[in-house]
Amino acid sequence: MKFLYDKNSHFNLANLFTFANITFGLLAIYFITHHNFFLAALFAWFGGAFDIFDGKIARKYHLSTEFGVQLDSFADSLSFVLVPVMFIYFAIFDGNNSFYSLIAGFVLIYYFISGIRRLIVFNLQNDAGEVSKYFKGVPTPLGAILLWIYYLLWYFSILQNGFIILALIITTGYLLNSKVKIPHP
Repeated sequence: MKFLYDKNSHFNLANLFTFANITFGLLAIYFITHHNFFLAALFAWFGGAFDIFDGKIARKYHLSTEFGVQLDSFADSLSFVLVPVMFIYFAIFDGNNSFYSLIAGFVLIYYFISGIRRLIVFNLQNDAGEVSKYFKGVPTPLGAILLWIYYLLWYFSILQNGFIILALIITTGYLLNSKVKIPHP
């Protein structure tokens, strides 16, 4: 079990939490594509919980490495970018007329590219294990939470206009790479 606390092991404790995040993200995608949005949301939130702990474990046990940083960004791109995009598309826009679905598809591709860009820029500007006081731009986990909120507004019939939801998603995608400062918890 020494490998769990070995910084050079790709299967150390922090990375195992990241692999769990990836696993839950993949399970969420499976349930999204089968229109089981409750289980999809549940697995997505489990992935988010594991994302919180992987970084804390890496810092506490000095397990931060470049591999771990890249692995975490891959997990974030899956759990906090791809899963919410697919969730929104399948839950709200799938089955609508083709023009409306096409517009939604382009908006969600824009959001996906914005999220990936944000993660790449973040990795290029930060060192392994470094935690700054502020995020520059909206972090992808917060972007995912905002997309879940937009879904809930639609689900509970508070906001039923799909074009307004798409406008909110475009705005959130823009904010991912903005200069707005968000306090790091």
